[in-house]
Parts: sequence; C-alpha cells; structure tokens
Amino acid sequence: MPGENLTREEARARAALLTVDSHRVDLDVSRAVDEPTFPVTSTIVFECREPGASTFLDFIGPSVEEIVLNGHSLDPATHVADSRITLPDLAEHNELVVRATGRYMNTGEGLHRFTDPVDGETYLYTQFEVPDSRRAFPVFEQPDLKTRFTFVVTAPADWAVVSCQPTPQPKPACDGVATWAFAPTPPLSSYVTAIVAGPYERVEDVTVTGDGREVPLGLYCRRTMREFLDADELFAITKSGFDFYEKEFGLAYPFEKYDQVFTPEFNAGAMENVGCVTFRESYLFRSKVSEAVVERRAGTILHELAHMWFGNLVTMRWWDDLWLNESFADWAATTSTAEATHWTEAWTTFATSDKSWAYQQDQLSSTHPIAADMRDLEDVAVNFDGITYAKGASVLKQLVAYVGRQPFRDGIRAYFAKHAYGNTSLPDLLVELEATSGRDLGEWTRLWLQTAGVGTARLALATDDEGVVTAAHVEQTATEDHPHLRPHRMAIGIYDVAADGTSLERRDRIEIDVDGARTEAPELVGVRRGNLMLLNDDDLAYVKVRLDDVSLRTVLDHAAGLPGLPRAIVQTALWDMTRDTEITAHDFVRFTLDVLGADLDATSLRYSLARLGTAAHLYSDPTRRKELRLEVADRLRQHALDAAPGSDAQLQLVSTYATFASTDAQLDEIAAWLEGRDVPDGLAVDTEMRWTLLSSLAAGGRADAAAIEDERRRDATATGRERAALALAARPTPEAKDEAWAAAVDDDTLPNAMIDATATGFLRCGAHPELLEPFVARYHDALRSVWEHRTQAIGESIVEGFYPVLLADERLLQATQSWLDANTDAPQGLVRLVGEQRDAVARALRAQARDAKA
Repeated sequence: MPGENLTREEARARAALLTVDSHRVDLDVSRAVDEPTFPVTSTIVFECREPGASTFLDFIGPSVEEIVLNGHSLDPATHVADSRITLPDLAEHNELVVRATGRYMNTGEGLHRFTDPVDGETYLYTQFEVPDSRRAFPVFEQPDLKTRFTFVVTAPADWAVVSCQPTPQPKPACDGVATWAFAPTPPLSSYVTAIVAGPYERVEDVTVTGDGREVPLGLYCRRTMREFLDADELFAITKSGFDFYEKEFGLAYPFEKYDQVFTPEFNAGAMENVGCVTFRESYLFRSKVSEAVVERRAGTILHELAHMWFGNLVTMRWWDDLWLNESFADWAATTSTAEATHWTEAWTTFATSDKSWAYQQDQLSSTHPIAADMRDLEDVAVNFDGITYAKGASVLKQLVAYVGRQPFRDGIRAYFAKHAYGNTSLPDLLVELEATSGRDLGEWTRLWLQTAGVGTARLALATDDEGVVTAAHVEQTATEDHPHLRPHRMAIGIYDVAADGTSLERRDRIEIDVDGARTEAPELVGVRRGNLMLLNDDDLAYVKVRLDDVSLRTVLDHAAGLPGLPRAIVQTALWDMTRDTEITAHDFVRFTLDVLGADLDATSLRYSLARLGTAAHLYSDPTRRKELRLEVADRLRQHALDAAPGSDAQLQLVSTYATFASTDAQLDEIAAWLEGRDVPDGLAVDTEMRWTLLSSLAAGGRADAAAIEDERRRDATATGRERAALALAARPTPEAKDEAWAAAVDDDTLPNAMIDATATGFLRCGAHPELLEPFVARYHDALRSVWEHRTQAIGESIVEGFYPVLLADERLLQATQSWLDANTDAPQGLVRLVGEQRDAVARALRAQARDAKA
C-alpha cells in the first residue's frame, strides 16, 4: 500500500486552502460484464484561498488520460504519482476536469464487482469508507471537504441504478444502454456517497417523517436472493428507527429517500451511505439462524440509520473523531432497540457482546484513548475496533446518566441544528452538552475520552460471625502503563441462594460513587452479606469486576441461578478472571458447561459458546487439552439432545458440538445427521446446517474434496462456494493447509469473501494444531509483502486470519516478537496488527501456565 497514505496535517492544509463547490461524476459501467476497467470523469468546481498555491487530487486506478485545470491541460505523465494528481498554480475560482480509468475490485473496496454463479448476472456496489472513493473516481478524499455530488451513471438499460438521491428516469444512450442523471446531493463527504448498479430486485414502501414528508423506502438484493428478503420485518425495524430518532433528535430525517441494499462479498456488517445503506448479504437468512443473529441484524439496521444524523448530516472534521460517529451510532442503536423494538433486553446483549469486545481490545498493547490520535489513513483503518465502537458507546451511556437524559437530548438537538451539513470535532459537541446540562465536562473528557485502558474494581468486606457486614469498601486499580483511576457510578447487588437451592435472588441493591483507589461503602455496614455480592450490578460502569471468594464459589456452584443481565455481568467477570489467570481455564469451561443448562438468551448462549472454545483450545493446559476437548464435546452433545426440539439453543448447541466432534463415534453421529438418520427432533438439517456438519466431517478427516464438491454442486450459490472453501481448508492434512495458504496468501486473485472463508477453515484444526507449525516461518516471512502489495482490507484479513494462533506456544511467541523487533520500520498499521497477535499468544501462555498448576 505504498504511496496511498494521507496524513492529518496534509488534510488540514488542504482544507484550509480549498472550498469545494460541486463535484460531478460521469461513470460508465455499461461494459462491466466484460471489461476489467471502467471510464470515469470528475468535474470539480472549487475555490482556493491562496491563488497561485498548489494542491492535489486523489485517485487510485490504472491510468489518468486527461487533466484540464481552468482550461489548461496538464500532462498526466508529470502530474500523476502514486495516488495523487498534482494541481499547480490554482486560481481563486477553479474548474477541474479529470478523465481517468478505474478498476473493478474484488476486495470489497472501491467499486466492487461480483458475478452470481447461479445465473451469471453481474452486480456492482461501492464501499468508500475510509479512503476508497478515490478508487472509483478522482476526488478530494477527506471528510471535511464536503460538496454537492452529481452522479451520472451509464449502465445496461435493464439494470437498477441506485445512489444517494432518488433514482431518476433513465434516458437511452445506445443499444441496450441507458444513462441515469441523479440530482445533486446536499453537501456530503465523499466516503458516504454510493453507487449501486445491477439487476437488483427492489421492494418499495414509504414512511412519513415528523415534518410531514413522505420518504420512499427501498430494499434491494440479488435476484437469486429475493426469496430470502423478509421485507415486512426489515421495513418494520426501519420505521421504528425513523420514529424513535426523529423524536429523540428533534429533527426530521434530513435526506430525500432511504434505500437498504444487501450486497455480496461485503467486508463489514453495513455502511451508512446517505440514503443508500449497504449491508452484508448474510443478513438475508437462507436457513434457520439464531435469534442472536436476528437481533444483531436489527441493531445493525438501527446503527446505520442513526448515522444519517450523526456522521452524515454532521460529520467529523478528521478521523480523530471517528469514535463520535461509531460510538454514538452504537449507543443510539442499542437504546432504540431496547425502547422501540421487542428486543427490550438490548443492553444485556450489549453487555454480553459489545462491551466484552471493548474490555478485550482495551487490554491489548494497541489500546488507545476513545478520542484516538489518527495521524494518517493507516491509523484510521486499524481503529475500527472495540474501543471506537463499544467502549465509546459504554462511556456515552455513562455520560447520558451523568448529565441526564433530557439535557443530553437537548444538547444533541442543538448540535444538529447548529452544524447541519457541516463538519465538527469533539469540542463542538461538548459545548452544547455543557450548555444544556450546566456541567463542566472538561475533567470527564480528560479521564474518559483522552486516556486509555480499563480499570479493575473489587469489593472488600469484613463480616462478623453472623455474616453481617462490619466494614466495606471498593478497591480500584489500574495497570502500570495506564494508571488512570476514573470515577464511576456503581451499583452493588446483594443476592441470596433461593429456597429451591438453585436460583439466586436479589435481596437488595445500593448505588455509590466510586472514585480513586479506595471508596468506602458505609451503606453496606449492618447488612447481612449475600451469597453473591455483585459489584457493578445493572452494568452502569465501564470497569472489570472481580468477585470475592464467597461470591466466586457461589456462582461456580449455582451457574444457572441468575437472570439475564446479572448473569451476563458474572459471565464477563469470570471470563476476565480467566484471561487474567485468577481462575483456571478448566474451572471456566466447567462453569460454562453448567450454565448452558440454564435458559440463556440467544446472545448470552452465543458468546458463552465462543468463550468456551477459546478457553478449551487456547487457555487450557496443553498436556490435558485432549481430555478437556472430549469432555466439552460430550457435554455439548448432551445439552444439544436435551434442548427443546427446534429451539434456538438446540441450533447453537448442535453447531458448536459439531466443531468439537473428533472421536469416531462423534463423527459417525455427525455423518448420520448429515444423511438424515437419527436426527434430533426439531433440528432442521437445512442448507447451512448441512455445511456445518460437513465442515465438521472435513476437519475430522471424514469428508474429502469429492464430498465437498458434491455439496457445492448441491448449493451452487456464492455462499455455497465460500462454505466449500472453508471445508476444503479445514481438512486435517498438510496438503490441505498448503492449498489454502497458496490460494489466499500466495495468489492475489481470490475475492475477499473467499479469503475470509479460507482463513476460517485454515484455523479449523483444534484437534491437530501441529498442522500449523510449518506456517510460523511462512507467516512472518510473508507479512511485509502482503502489506505492500495487497489492499488495506485484504492485508488485514490475511494478517489476522492466517496467524497460526492455535499453536500458542513459546516458539510462536518468540517468532512474532522477533519479527516485531526486526521490523520497527514497518508501516504502523501492520506493526499494530502483528503486535495484537503477539498479545493473544502471550495471554494464552499465561493462562496455560495457570491452568497447569491446578
């Protein structure tokens, strides 16, 4: 990725120099079916505050044919280098025309092209965040150079063409080709513009905004996915979001229409393009999925809709305030899911999933403040992480509680009204919140937004012989690298074992303000201690929690005894304690296996199973790991057979059991289910379940390439192709691992989705981690070349997806540390990702050592 970076200082200098009045893009995709490239012309009108100065335009593509600045031609041979087009001797008022050739991508960046293997149809969509509009057209690629974009698209006449503005009536251009001339947009940053083109199917609806406008709603997907487009559900969630956000933000939806497009081979969950949101196609469910995934889809829909106000109407000046976009959208989506949909326990889901992600990210060597220092585009690309999203949302939740919901609401409304269609930074928001709340947020901002790391809190108690508390205080600690002790509003729940001997019931709850290393809790003095004293009950604070010895033994012995949110808090606490070597991996595995018998909500079950896998495969004592895996497989099987027929729990437990199955008897059972024999009552062996079972057989050495190819023919779709790649890579042979590596790492033609699938299968070798040993050296040897020659998205996929983490031994740790020591001059984005892999192995080794002592 050489020559494609942009620094914050360069962007600031360019923004200080220019104002962009308009930008017209003429894009011709009429030959997208046959040609690898496309012609594109950008016509840009802009002002320069220093006539005679120079600047540059951004473009990544095969060639630039013509540059005309204020009527004078500039030679591309001398004015184009790397990703920049030099523009010298600017006038006060400038008109620029650049005619260029772009390349269709198969990486999920820029203008992505996909061919449906079922019917051979071609589909296009754009993905521009962070810096990839420059792959589709020449542009000033930075968020604070907003302008009005006019897109004129020439495409096959029978295609649908969608962008940020309502789709106009196409005009015939030539045989079988038409042109769509879209109206100019409001002022937008280039990264939230979009073009979607292809024979997409459309379903229409309409919603009425708070100011009385009818806003058209559209859903788009590929023709071969139309049967899976559950339009009624998707529109219902969308409309609930419109109603909630308009009331909450005090501002009607600010754009003319709202389309949602489900796209193949999409890298992220979704992207908030103005009026043209793109989603990953897996959100159209071909088979039965867990309710956790259905809820996640609803949250994603509401997250992207929130961006229409926070991020699109008002946009960060530079990527330092990326967190404002993403944290706000996460907070808003969770709030609206809880208050405007039937998923009323959305904050429990957040505590189980998102917040746990934040805690883990915040303990890596790459941790950073929520308001991160984004020096350049490479910094930005690797900061779409648990801190930017989930920690930020957690802290916003605290801020809402601190200033009050109504003052927060009033401040946001004033912020939108003052800065509509403009660019801002954090102080612009704080000014409004301080005005509406009457609070000085300076110290709060310093402690919560401008420092890194997560603290740890534990409750210290003294009791008399009757169990009555005689003294109590909360101890707070921080790490040496990030020694910040932050203030918290924290609840303490007092739980007793119920008369049934199984359940835990909350007897009482107090709230205190925790600040500093020690905070007295006099409210507990004189109270009989509970079997469980749960610090941070109701999940008010962002802090790791430790359980005292009595409470720890209680939850280990009564794993299934707690209701949703307190159980999520306890599970997260135990997971943190496992990762920090305060309890053993074996104890955590057995606690989790016990809790699986409870009536867990879908998301809690999903994350319990994921943590179970990590503890068993990475954190357990290697000398006892085989026996532990067998125990896990047997217990999972029994839980699956005991689950209610057709239930969400049955689906998740069977799927996870399949990943642990390794004995002949277990694999025989998996094979029987795949063949439709002795299938548990209620289990739907549908398309996705067939792939789950077949992948298990492949990883167990019981399904060869021919069997996988037969299944691929049965499911001759794009998803079937990806599932087959996963299964092939999962086969437990050196040859299969070599083939996977060659296809994804050595060859640069595999599409993004196939790389991700291949990486998943490559690491599907928990029973045979030794298969990865030859790749320790190959991985480290390939890093610099991969980062240099592949795109940002593909580079990240390979660096993270092909790290042989399942080895988790001293040799791997030393190899990775040696690479870091020898490559201090490597791009910082690459160094960060490799450092995070090193951190994962170092933590696993500490956990293994603790488990070995048990």
